[in-house]
Amino acid sequence: MSIPEDFLKQLEQYSELSHREKEVFVEIFGRSKNRVNVTQELNISESNLSTCLTGIYKKFCITCNGPVKESRLREYLNKRYSQQKPSGDLTRDDVDDSIDILVQEIRKQIKPYIKEKCGTMRVLDMPKPIELTGKQGIYTNVNILEAITGRRRLKVSELMQSCDHDNFERLGLSGVKQKRVSGLEVVQRYSKLMVLGKPGAGKTTFLKYLAMQCIEGRFQANRVPLFITLKDFAEAPKKPDILKFLAQQLSSCGVTHASAAVEKLLKQGKALVLLDGLDEVREEDTKRVLRQIREFSDLFHTNQFVITCRIAAKEYTYQSFTEVEMADFDEKQIAIFAQNWFQLTDPVKSQRFIQKLKENEPIQELASSPLLLTLLCLVFGDSGDFPANRSELYQEGLDVLLKKRDAKRNIEREQVYKNLSLQRKEDLLSQIGLTTFEQKDYFFKQKTAEAYIADFIRNLRNADTDPEVLKLDSEAVLKSIEAQHGLLVERAKGIYSFSHLTFHEYFAAREIVTNSSWKNLVEHITEKRWREVFLLTAGMMRKADDLVWMMKIQIDKLLAQDEKIQQLLVWLNEKTSSVETTYKLAAVRSLYFISTNDILYDSMIYQFNDKSRKVLSNLAIKIDRRLNRNFEINEISIDSLMLFLIGVSLDINFYHENLYQLLGEISNLDFQQQIREIQNELPSLSQDKEVLSEWIVTDRDIWVEKLRSVMIKNRNIGYDWQFSELQKDLLKQYYDANKLLVDCLNSDCYINREVRQKIEDTLFLPIKS
Repeated sequence: MSIPEDFLKQLEQYSELSHREKEVFVEIFGRSKNRVNVTQELNISESNLSTCLTGIYKKFCITCNGPVKESRLREYLNKRYSQQKPSGDLTRDDVDDSIDILVQEIRKQIKPYIKEKCGTMRVLDMPKPIELTGKQGIYTNVNILEAITGRRRLKVSELMQSCDHDNFERLGLSGVKQKRVSGLEVVQRYSKLMVLGKPGAGKTTFLKYLAMQCIEGRFQANRVPLFITLKDFAEAPKKPDILKFLAQQLSSCGVTHASAAVEKLLKQGKALVLLDGLDEVREEDTKRVLRQIREFSDLFHTNQFVITCRIAAKEYTYQSFTEVEMADFDEKQIAIFAQNWFQLTDPVKSQRFIQKLKENEPIQELASSPLLLTLLCLVFGDSGDFPANRSELYQEGLDVLLKKRDAKRNIEREQVYKNLSLQRKEDLLSQIGLTTFEQKDYFFKQKTAEAYIADFIRNLRNADTDPEVLKLDSEAVLKSIEAQHGLLVERAKGIYSFSHLTFHEYFAAREIVTNSSWKNLVEHITEKRWREVFLLTAGMMRKADDLVWMMKIQIDKLLAQDEKIQQLLVWLNEKTSSVETTYKLAAVRSLYFISTNDILYDSMIYQFNDKSRKVLSNLAIKIDRRLNRNFEINEISIDSLMLFLIGVSLDINFYHENLYQLLGEISNLDFQQQIREIQNELPSLSQDKEVLSEWIVTDRDIWVEKLRSVMIKNRNIGYDWQFSELQKDLLKQYYDANKLLVDCLNSDCYINREVRQKIEDTLFLPIKS
């Protein structure tokens, strides 16, 4: 059956054919000639005819194989003609009277593509992609901040309200006190959304999740998800506009008349348009892409649009788009992510992972970033623990932010750092890190940061030292660090900080190691906020002998000038030396040291069971781990129990029970008799509660002093040293500093064995012992 030539020449696809293809098209489908007749009529070879037919089938989106192509195309043309439709352009109302049918047909056709592009994620060193959604999916619901943190007009003092310079809560420094809203809820609320976020905040993953929820019918099932990676769009051959780019996507999915189909979808507001990675577009393409997005979103404004972009890279505004920010993960989201991650390989490991995070606050802080949390899961999955040397873990995290991730995604970012290699970038951040940390500047003004940067880059080879040029360069470098790596972030208008306190501490330690500034570091031995810097410094040093020796000397100096405290240390050494024990004497000294200061009772660990009752401390266990595994009944257990009895107010029943326990452990008969006499002075438990309560108030202190006298006489313990509050604070500083020193000794740092042993042997000893 021949089809009128006039009808064929009105088809949209006809205009896209070459001159020779048009001739072949008309001869075969308009005049019903066979292939032999066509080659003779047009004087072309069989090979040329096949080439022309291939082009024709491609224009009409005929994707089947073999000779059925011709019959398939003829069937299509006859159908169009029988319906008296002079055009194959589906964007006209006469092509299809049901947009909903078109939506469902296209959703079905593009579903495999969407699942392939958006159904999995693979970042960092993952050996293979993992599913994003479904029963085995890794996706964790994200939260959104509707107010951009970097645009808040706050002062440094306001940002520091939740933080004490010297005794701060780590997570308080980076925590954002804003209302969080579910990501899906925000998308439903705004038809045009610009989602901003720090590098690794999970922007692309969120967009993939939206596409998957849509194509699976769980979110906006009456729309077609159209996902565009803006970098791919910007670098596509022949620089197509967005409409043509989308048509090419749909055509590759088997959608016939794709350009017409996508235009109709868009005109009817039936598309969920997801534009990912505006910051990844090359500078030379940026203006063109921005213009096209603006024009496209204005022309098809009835559709849903979501664009993602790194927060510091956005220097332009779309008036009709609402801008929001990806929130960091909170503890609940971190736990859900870990559970999802380990569910296939080792479900129990997720619980260990969370427990280890809680034990390592600096590492836990990094987990608020989805990208760094992924890194932590990868590391933990390999070994079931985090590296003993945390500096190695942090360096791996920095590698991810500074270089690896963009390289894997083939993203070329403008090199605005003037002559800065990766090494120099870290040097710059280290210099800023130590300078601001020393000044307690967890938050610092933009101008201050730019001044530090200018001071650094002016010393580089070939640097332009003109003040105006340095000013411009320093501004560009600061913005680049924020946009490209997210290591410095704008917490409020014109106020910056490191993205995580952990990285601030790491860079401060790195600068100390680079400049061998041990003497300056040990001056901060009693400041809690420097603790992590000490540990990181020790871990990064080739040999930490000099540092730990300086720490030991500085710790001993704390008490050197206080004669009364030196007497305490003399007693401590004498008492410990008189005890028969196989445990390390330094561990035993630390136990007795705690008994002298009620401020240190918080450091105690109470472990009671039927066989053993003991009072230990974290520090003692760190010095000698055998204390935690096996603590036999001996002089130390007796002393610790007695010290506990006089140091803590408990009910009378507890006194009775523990004195009975004590009598069973004491072998000296005279000592036993004195304890029985003390016990007999306790009121009977059968007496009225009022009588017992009155005894606690009126007689307990007298009873405790009698017990103390017995302890001093028989065990040489229990002295009331009557230290002043200043001395108690000094003893607490001394204890905490020794704890830090022991933590350094127990870390993964490299220390000469003899040095380690000598320091350990002299812990908690007087200056002259």
